[in-house]
Amino acid sequence: MQTIFSLSSLLVLPFWLLMIFVPRWHWTQRIMQSPLVAAAPALLYAILVIPQAGTLLPALMHPTLASVAALLATPTGATIGWIHFLAFDLFVGRWIYLDSQESGITAWIVSPILFLTLMFGPLGFISYLSLRAGYAAIRRSGSVRRRESAVS
Repeated sequence: MQTIFSLSSLLVLPFWLLMIFVPRWHWTQRIMQSPLVAAAPALLYAILVIPQAGTLLPALMHPTLASVAALLATPTGATIGWIHFLAFDLFVGRWIYLDSQESGITAWIVSPILFLTLMFGPLGFISYLSLRAGYAAIRRSGSVRRRESAVS
């Protein structure tokens, strides 16, 4: 389990490096368009979870702090949890990357948010949603001003 845990980050790290450090590179844009980007860690997760489903399902159907802590306190549970984080954080990071490109939000601002998402998934996600809302408000106020000046 130690080897799987240690090597699992290698499944996602290249994608994060592309999104953070070379976001406008043609190959980054092309690679990140594929929904299969998060498939490798998701597949590894499935390979680890399916044989453990009988043990995991009761604890997940009626979770308690003690039962979840007990699951995560084992090497298998910690590895499964880690790969779950890797897969979903990459999925969210990819969405942030693609949405920011479509919205025209500069990579200088998005790259630190992607790093935050890599390190602390939900904090990066909520930071991006806040940034996105701010950009939308600025765009709306700019278009209102343009319309008002065109009418005058």
